[in-house]
Amino acid sequence: MDIKSLVEVPEAQRNQAWENQFFQALSQSNLSFLSMEPQTGPDGWPYMLMKTEGENQESFQKLMFWLSTRGIGLAINPGKEYPDYVFTYGMIWHFREMGLFFKPVPERNHGLVEFHAHEVVNAGPPTEKYLPGYVRQVLRDFFRDQGILRPKVLVMSTDNINYDLAISLESLKNPPDQEHQGIAEAIGWFLPPHYSILLVSETGLPTFGDL
Repeated sequence: MDIKSLVEVPEAQRNQAWENQFFQALSQSNLSFLSMEPQTGPDGWPYMLMKTEGENQESFQKLMFWLSTRGIGLAINPGKEYPDYVFTYGMIWHFREMGLFFKPVPERNHGLVEFHAHEVVNAGPPTEKYLPGYVRQVLRDFFRDQGILRPKVLVMSTDNINYDLAISLESLKNPPDQEHQGIAEAIGWFLPPHYSILLVSETGLPTFGDL
């Protein structure tokens, strides 16, 4: 099915197969601008608003590259009651790097997690593949706007299969516990949905480095 046919499918009939077809068709499509400047979405993040039909078109591939360097999300056909799809910034840069918006992962625990140094079997700075330089710059700009000038991070794993992006609580100025979830959710908008984010103390863990 082409993109025009896919966006006409009623919401109630959309499933995983529809989503897969939509992603495939979208990646080969041209989109039209509803606005030439990003707009703030209901969640407070910036989005470029595009529609699947109209004039003033741009290729989806070129648009993805442009958005990925600027920390901007994408909303498709937002004039409807519900947009046909909303892409966070993390989904966009992951598509640029991997050709996928996200990948399925096993269910992860949410809430308090404790790590001990002897449990961490692999740890180090993010690789360019895991967190490209242009993404780090977008994240640094975000943190700077929050008054955090030197966020520190560490990628670590306890099984060499699943990796967590750990962010130093000390570098975030030790926010109160009740703010941790909101901070993690905000950072999560900049990362692919399958990435795991931890806010942890540096105490007893391998050395953290600047983002």
